[in-house]
Amino acid sequence: MSDAELLRLYSGRILALAADIPNLGRLSAPEASATRRSPLCGSTVTVDVATEGGRIAAFAQEVRACALGQAAAAVVGAAAPGLTRAEVESGRDALRAMLAGGPPPVGPFAAFEALLPARDHRNRHASVLLSIEALADAMERAATPA
Repeated sequence: MSDAELLRLYSGRILALAADIPNLGRLSAPEASATRRSPLCGSTVTVDVATEGGRIAAFAQEVRACALGQAAAAVVGAAAPGLTRAEVESGRDALRAMLAGGPPPVGPFAAFEALLPARDHRNRHASVLLSIEALADAMERAATPA
């Protein structure tokens, strides 16, 4: 990767997001949790949720990821509280579509637009998707009766 490509990929906006991730940590009594790991780089995100009325009432995430994974986790951390499972899954699908060449997500996950430069780097897609996929998994587990 050239220096110009690196500068574009790791823009100031991405680095600013990565430096300020909301809702870091773990919940003391989560209703559901999920962990996602990128096999390529080893980045890992664990998400805890508690729901009320089908919406996220409490959210926390433990993030051990590269700058792109951290930036994506910042977007998820800011957007997650109050969302439904369907809204989370829609955001996940919109991010996947954006990385495949589609438009950036709208609504609560519109800030994923900052990660558009990652589109051209397929080997980074798994890291970008970690937090939103872990959140979708956790929401599915929370909705599934024990």
